[in-house]
Amino acid sequence: MDFQYSDEHKMVEKMVYDFARKEIRPIIKDHDREHTFPIELIPKMANLGFLGICLPEKYGGAGMDYISLGIISEGLEYADSSLRETVAVHLALHALPIYQWGTEKQKQEFLPPLAAGENLACFGLTEPNAGSDVAGLQSTARKDGSDYILNGEKMWITLADVADRFLVFAKTDTDKGSRGITAFILERGWKGLTTGSIEGKMGVRASNTGWISMSDVRVPASHRLGEEGEGFKIAMGAIDNARYAVAAGAIGVIKACLEESIHYAKERHTFGKPIAQYQLMQQMIANMQQSLDMGQMLVWKAGWLKNKGIRNTRETSMAKWYCTEAARQAADDAVQIHGAYGYSDEYNVERYLRNTKSAVIYEGTSQVHILIQAAYAMGDRQDKPIRCELPPYDPNL
Repeated sequence: MDFQYSDEHKMVEKMVYDFARKEIRPIIKDHDREHTFPIELIPKMANLGFLGICLPEKYGGAGMDYISLGIISEGLEYADSSLRETVAVHLALHALPIYQWGTEKQKQEFLPPLAAGENLACFGLTEPNAGSDVAGLQSTARKDGSDYILNGEKMWITLADVADRFLVFAKTDTDKGSRGITAFILERGWKGLTTGSIEGKMGVRASNTGWISMSDVRVPASHRLGEEGEGFKIAMGAIDNARYAVAAGAIGVIKACLEESIHYAKERHTFGKPIAQYQLMQQMIANMQQSLDMGQMLVWKAGWLKNKGIRNTRETSMAKWYCTEAARQAADDAVQIHGAYGYSDEYNVERYLRNTKSAVIYEGTSQVHILIQAAYAMGDRQDKPIRCELPPYDPNL
């Protein structure tokens, strides 16, 4: 395994960090304060290839690898969680499952507009009474001729109220639990499909979060992803992709907290000297650096496995669990280093702390990941090949 970025990776890294500093940071505080989604940045992200960074060029993507997806996620969240969430949902949770499970016709139809940013997409799995317990979802899909009729509610859906396309999951057989779940691609404007936004969030206020309601929504069979009953596998594979993006994004938060804490600690003086000279301040900064180094290794490992086409559920779970908890602690320490100023939204660290709380909840709570890792360690859980693994990176596509 090579720990040095290729020239292409370095180009992607420079591009995304330049974008974060020049395009996101100047406007994100206002969007955060107003609870508005920076939709004006989506065309710019699409033009830079971010929305299809690891999709093959034949489907309109940038043709880069999964390490590049990690770099993009890291750089975007270095500025704010909202735009990283957009990539995680639009690309990792929606477009990549189509690339992984879709027919050639579906890939040709759906992927190019997603990569170009012509369509913005979301992922509808969570319901009011079904979060970590995916098998408990209550949305249904009833066969009606060559179509399906969908009914149900989705909750806490990122981009729900701004998306053009929706990858949703419903039970085609309510007696089979998780084996009765099927995946469908829905389009805004279809009769019976409505959405709304959720207000009053603690953090990630510049990202749209909402609900999806389906009332007798007629979905053609051509918009079913995979076979009937494969929805649970599709959802779990998609979540592996998103957990990878979340873990990489957490590295960006740690980097931002470290940089801003070092700068402030050197500038702020108490008792006649910079607070950077106090050992307890140095301890918090050293802990951030340790978390950054360790978390980066976990993300690289998961990305390397994805490039090889090797299933990486355990490794990605570990990266998501460790990196998000480390980012939350780094943000907490960054606020502490800034003192009373860290409690004000004039400083970015206040926003980082609010944002990092969400990351230890979505894509599997930290407690869920602890159970996953314990099950692997004790031999109670083993990965089995699925019908369609995420294709390995192929620079020739």
